Amino acid sequence: MSKIGIVAALAAAALTLAACGSSGSSGSSGSGGGGASNEPRTLTLWHYEGATSAMGVAWADAIKQFEASHPNVKVKFEEKGFEQIQKTASMVLGSDQAPDIMEYNKGNATAGLLSKQGLLTDLSEEATKRGWDKLLSPSLQTTAKYDERGVMGGGKWYGVPNYAEYVMVYYNKDAFDKQGVKVPTTFDEFTAALDKFAKAGVTPISVGGAEYPAQQIMYQLALSKAQRPWVDAFQLYKGKVDFHGPEWTYAATTFADWVKKGYISKDSAGIKAEDMGTAFISGKFPIMISGSWWYGRLSTDIKNFKWGTFLWPGNQMSAGSSGNLWVVPEKSKNKDLAYDFIDITMKKEIQNKLGNAGGVPVAADTSAITDEKNKELIENFNKLSSQDGLAFYPDWPAPGYYDVLVAGVQELINGSKAPDKVLDEIAQPYNDNLADIGN
Repeated sequence: MSKIGIVAALAAAALTLAACGSSGSSGSSGSGGGGASNEPRTLTLWHYEGATSAMGVAWADAIKQFEASHPNVKVKFEEKGFEQIQKTASMVLGSDQAPDIMEYNKGNATAGLLSKQGLLTDLSEEATKRGWDKLLSPSLQTTAKYDERGVMGGGKWYGVPNYAEYVMVYYNKDAFDKQGVKVPTTFDEFTAALDKFAKAGVTPISVGGAEYPAQQIMYQLALSKAQRPWVDAFQLYKGKVDFHGPEWTYAATTFADWVKKGYISKDSAGIKAEDMGTAFISGKFPIMISGSWWYGRLSTDIKNFKWGTFLWPGNQMSAGSSGNLWVVPEKSKNKDLAYDFIDITMKKEIQNKLGNAGGVPVAADTSAITDEKNKELIENFNKLSSQDGLAFYPDWPAPGYYDVLVAGVQELINGSKAPDKVLDEIAQPYNDNLADIGN
């Protein structure tokens, strides 16, 4: 996925000062435990959420609370990017440059791989002691726990999510009204709407083929033909996945067909997620299919038209899960401070802030969410969650699979390879990974 997570104007942070004392201790308890000493401490924190995103807003407030409860720690920001961390995490976390705490993508190919490599701290004891295990539902805990193979869903806690996310359809209400298009409730109505825009000379969907968005659209198409056992087989290795079966075949052929019909621009193969989002924000496209991580930014940046969201019509399941994880690198010099910061992000006040900023909190007081659109965002997530509709993200199953899927959808957009050949390409690394983990 990962959501939702990811993404827009990617930001990050570093909290720094001179370290001294036994900073590797994990004996702190409570959100103020790390501030017990009057001596300066150093905490380095990375995250890649935009400042106006819901997570960026809530975490900025969490940092203020952290500073207030840890007067001997000063906060200084250093920018990082999602793609940068995605590609260099193993190398950085194995070096002396590892941060003390960072946001990282959840799933087998990311957090699972780092846990398997011994680069992440086991948070199981802290999760129990601080009650994080009580705040997160079993479905949200799936991405927090990894076994010795790095497979999510069981084993030890290696991360803590403090928000949730899912993929939905964002739409320009003014553009819909202009074309006389109503919000679709079935997949046939959805494709009819896309067709109406295309025939009017309007490319309906803003797509970023150079990063995660396009592959998530293809995954949504696969999910329209899938049931939970298929998702469990693909994501959790609980069965054999046929990449030429009805699910992936329909996804690849329909995606290629959408390009031919003009629903997706042939130029989108080189478009990044940020440019996809800004194009929708500017009103150039009437539809954007992406995650809830965009919601807060759209709320603040869209000025010239009315907009809304709806779940992918006709699907029982959607790409979605817990949000990205707070992870504590094994080489963190200040694990106790890292635990304190995670604890603050799980507090009701920060959770409510996240919900009111357009995010999907995991432990908020729902009566404290005042904005009606934000309530709708959370209600749609609760609907998906209650019907066992969270299907994770397509790039999770295998290390390096993100780049494999990006290349595959780019070939579909360019028309350089037929759908069945693209499916061969995405099957091989997946099956190679099964052999690597002994399945």
